[in-house]
Amino acid sequence: MVEEQLRARGIQSPAVLAVMGTVPRHYFVDPALPDDAYSDRPLPIGFEQTISQPYMVALMTELLNLQGTEQVLEVGTGSGYQTAVLAELTGSIVSLERIPELAMQAKERLARLGYRNVEVITGDGVQGYLPQAPYDRILVTAGATIVPPALYTQLKEGGVLVIPVGDRQQQTLLAVERHSKGWTQREICGCVFVPLIGEAPHP
Repeated sequence: MVEEQLRARGIQSPAVLAVMGTVPRHYFVDPALPDDAYSDRPLPIGFEQTISQPYMVALMTELLNLQGTEQVLEVGTGSGYQTAVLAELTGSIVSLERIPELAMQAKERLARLGYRNVEVITGDGVQGYLPQAPYDRILVTAGATIVPPALYTQLKEGGVLVIPVGDRQQQTLLAVERHSKGWTQREICGCVFVPLIGEAPHP
């Protein structure tokens, strides 16, 4: 997986490549799909949600440029795979999941694997998580129609927000950086994620 799907497609960070080679992805997929655990495609995890393909997990992680001490907000825990990858590379993570059953499963799974720097919370990702804001990095693993305003306000100056933005059929992965005088935004690539759903104002 690391050599053919990640390194061959341009993932360069030694730290990201190393973590992608050690986090056991098969623990995070449906037990009925063991042969597909390391395939280069998203897989269903129930409740009309998916675990992202390994390349997208690696790319989004690399874009965060983690140095090992950051506080990260993840929107969309899912099965917890992306969460585990982040947990290996940063200081602490708050991970939001709107589906209680998925949140509970991910929390138990991450605890069994020994991750102690992760807090999984059932909540509306569109609103972010104000009690522990601001964050050094924010990663959204669902497609938004716009960048939710709450996530802008909960990102520290100098921070990075990675999020797919678009409609249900096609999105663009964005890397947004906050500066003292505003924001810069880069379009990375096309992608398709499950939709970001929340109760906060979000057209």
